[in-house]
Amino acid sequence: MSITTTTSSPFVKARSVGLTEARWTGGFWSDRFDVCSKTMVPTMHRLMTNSERQRFLGNFEVASGDADGRHRGPKWNDGDFYKWLESAAAVYAITKDQELDAEMDRAIAIVAKAQQPDGYIHTPVLISQRSQGELKRFADPMHFEMYNMGHLIAAACVHNRATGKTNFLKLARKTADFLDATFATPTTQQARHGICPSHLMALVELQRITNERRYLDLAIRLLNMRDLVTSGDDDNQDRIPFRQQTTAHGHAVRATYLYAGVADIYAETGDKSLIDPLQHIWRDLVSRKLYITGGCGALFDGASPDGAVDQTTITRVHQAFGRDYQLPQSTAHNETCAAIGNLLWNWRMFQITGESRFADLIELTLYNAVLAGVSLDGTSFFYANTLRQLNPMPVELRWPRQRQKTLGCFCCPPNVARTIAESANFAYATSERGVYAVLYGGSRLQTDRITLRQDTEYPWDGQIRITIEQAPAGEFSLMLRIPAWASGAAVATNGKPMAANPLPGTFHDIRRAWTRGDVIELDLPMPARLVEANPYVEEARNHVAVMRGPIVYCLESPDLPSHIRLMDVAIRRDLELRTTRDAQLLGGVSVVKCTGIAAPTGDWSGQLYRDVQLSPSPPRPIDLTLIPYYAWGNRGTSEMTVWIPATR
Repeated sequence: MSITTTTSSPFVKARSVGLTEARWTGGFWSDRFDVCSKTMVPTMHRLMTNSERQRFLGNFEVASGDADGRHRGPKWNDGDFYKWLESAAAVYAITKDQELDAEMDRAIAIVAKAQQPDGYIHTPVLISQRSQGELKRFADPMHFEMYNMGHLIAAACVHNRATGKTNFLKLARKTADFLDATFATPTTQQARHGICPSHLMALVELQRITNERRYLDLAIRLLNMRDLVTSGDDDNQDRIPFRQQTTAHGHAVRATYLYAGVADIYAETGDKSLIDPLQHIWRDLVSRKLYITGGCGALFDGASPDGAVDQTTITRVHQAFGRDYQLPQSTAHNETCAAIGNLLWNWRMFQITGESRFADLIELTLYNAVLAGVSLDGTSFFYANTLRQLNPMPVELRWPRQRQKTLGCFCCPPNVARTIAESANFAYATSERGVYAVLYGGSRLQTDRITLRQDTEYPWDGQIRITIEQAPAGEFSLMLRIPAWASGAAVATNGKPMAANPLPGTFHDIRRAWTRGDVIELDLPMPARLVEANPYVEEARNHVAVMRGPIVYCLESPDLPSHIRLMDVAIRRDLELRTTRDAQLLGGVSVVKCTGIAAPTGDWSGQLYRDVQLSPSPPRPIDLTLIPYYAWGNRGTSEMTVWIPATR
């Protein structure tokens, strides 16, 4: 689940706010929430309840005997539907849409009818057994039973917080009790069933909701169960025990879900043997394996451990992190779910530590890697996210490079929906000392201690105004995140500039006795800037990317003259970058303009190498317009690149 309930967690420094205590009130994220609530959630509901080619809710009806047929879709379709229920509950928490509430109740009743008396629920197995099929419970880790159950529990926790009802929570507790009994004494045969461990986050959250320690104990047991694996692999992060791991390896979604779940367990237990590996793995990811957008999981397929002397230990890894600095552009995998997994992990690391480096990565990932996964109108989705789109692409790839309304694996769309639906809960956190302002955007926070309003055009403008509407008694801190890129930030209180200069990459602590009507003004300078990659990132050698604030920009072919191709364009490293706001373009964005160089590369058909060609005419200047990366692909089929060749 995206959000957490850490108000009583003993080993966190920044605690989550209540589900309805923070909400978007205007601007960028308010617009995204509106698209999610008015388009994404209802459109997805129709697809998941009416589709026959790939069933979601229909699988539960077949499993209960209320409909005939076979299971349709991947074995994790149950989990995808639970993610939709979570997104619907988060939307309902804000909108109080009674029709949506009724739709959730109808769906929960259908799920309840399929659940077995002992709490087991997994429609592929239940449907197979109904027709005297051969599938048995927990016969194959790749059936994703525990993964699906984890998403059920997670969705039920959010539903309970949003509605106050217990109908879904009762199913979650039955499911957790079933897992508790089934894995009371884990065996080596059971050990691999913790694949893609959504259940770790879910069980910890269930403990927080119910205040029953046994659910936390179960999460700890299921984590430790992974150490029993005798012939594991990095595809499931069980080649070596978790506490011995220091690098990000293997399947990026399964890995980031694991890291997020481990962080949740640490938040409740303070087990130092868990936080040390998390810190090492995080540093490895951000310094060697993370895309500029916050995306991760560079390869469609990899091998791990890469280059091992003992070749019998090398296994294939799907959706892999890849080698250090192996960050391809045209063939980047970057599954949307991996970006969301990384977001979940960093949210929990921020709560544990209170450090802004994790909050910076939350923002980067949300604006770029997550939002790129959905079209501006909320109806089409990417599974994989390239950083360069050429037509034709240099190789055929498994997943489409245009957003699709439906996907054979539909895990990413409801994951995006629940993330956007819950996004306001990333905006603030609390501590005994005060309030953290984590994400900037038009919003309102109302807790028992303080009420404040935030007004801003961020991310297009770095001027942020926070007004205290209800002040706590005594001194209280307002801790403003100063992004690492925000050199020259300034803060004023009630019009009076503060003497201390905010430091980029920190939370700037303003501590005082507040009164109603106090105003804090934060100015984050936001010039467009050129960014280069570590020289070991071979595909980005002698290339630059453009960023402004938290937004990664790209060059897209609709903004080029018709006779100029993307691969013909270069820019100078000393060029001037100009920013303008275009209210009519792509829902209203700030674009970056500059002068580039057009030098046609000529005809390469049938050639892998050739002698250097001297053009009969010198390269000529060309006006370039760059758009936010998340908005690419919304104007029809196009070419696109984040990294652009640079000359000196």
